[in-house]
Amino acid sequence: MKIIIDQDKCVASGQCVTAAVDVFDQRDEDGIVVLLTDNPPEDLAADVHQAAAVCPALAIVVED
Repeated sequence: MKIIIDQDKCVASGQCVTAAVDVFDQRDEDGIVVLLTDNPPEDLAADVHQAAAVCPALAIVVED
């Protein structure tokens, strides 16, 4: 699984973090999404896809 984040699109809503806390976080200074791991375990795939789906800015793309 490859996760692509467009930080320029991110609106710092935190929806991705709520959906996949082990994969996404937010920068303290501005709330922009950051990826915690480049290679999340397969058991988190559903959470990662949910995080991409709930992102209001469509800033996360998941390639399987």
